[in-house]
Amino acid sequence: MTESTTLDPEQSGTSVAARRPGTAAQAKAADVRDHLEQEIAMGQRAAGERLDESEIASRFGVSRTPVREAINQLASIGMVEQIRHRGAFVRRVGIGELVEMFEVMAELEGLAGRLAARRIGAAALATLQLRLEDCRQAAARNDPDGYYYENERFHAAIYAASGNSFLQGEAARLHQRLKPFRRLQLRVAHRMRQSLREHEAIVAAIAAGDGAAAEDALRAHIVVQGERFGDLNAQLGIR
Repeated sequence: MTESTTLDPEQSGTSVAARRPGTAAQAKAADVRDHLEQEIAMGQRAAGERLDESEIASRFGVSRTPVREAINQLASIGMVEQIRHRGAFVRRVGIGELVEMFEVMAELEGLAGRLAARRIGAAALATLQLRLEDCRQAAARNDPDGYYYENERFHAAIYAASGNSFLQGEAARLHQRLKPFRRLQLRVAHRMRQSLREHEAIVAAIAAGDGAAAEDALRAHIVVQGERFGDLNAQLGIR
């Protein structure tokens, strides 16, 4: 059973809504979506469970409009199945599907790193190093949610430096599908610190212009995420 959760950006220094531009309605939809996707990933909402818009709206203290938008967004990344005249239902992602998605993401990340090492300029490198420092600060605060958002910005900087907009777009779609699971893996013991060390190696390789090393470091960084889901999946009951 889920508890009532009123969305109040003032209550959190790392509010999801505070990090996103857009209208208040978009921010509310984003917050509802983030809460629901975490509940689904954590198994707090069972596969096949119907998502009741009225109940969710009441729980979060919002109208049904942002709830409907949040459900539509979850459907677009495969976490929810919408059935005409019946409603929206939780679709649980299986371990096999997760592993396959992480395998593809590892290859995309590796390619982005190789291209970035070849093409990155001084300004883009400075941005990447700034993103690395932001990750360090989140890790120092022991803030996995904050680290997750800084991690997203870190990887976005690598894709931008790759100079390949098609690659960037394809990766963004896959990142969105894997988002709740990538967030959860940062809560595995010591994973956040290990991720930071991997980030440091990635930046060092890109700064040195070593495309092969950057590719290997990024691929290993993502593959580790996938392998570590064995322990996490056991805890979450994903099959």
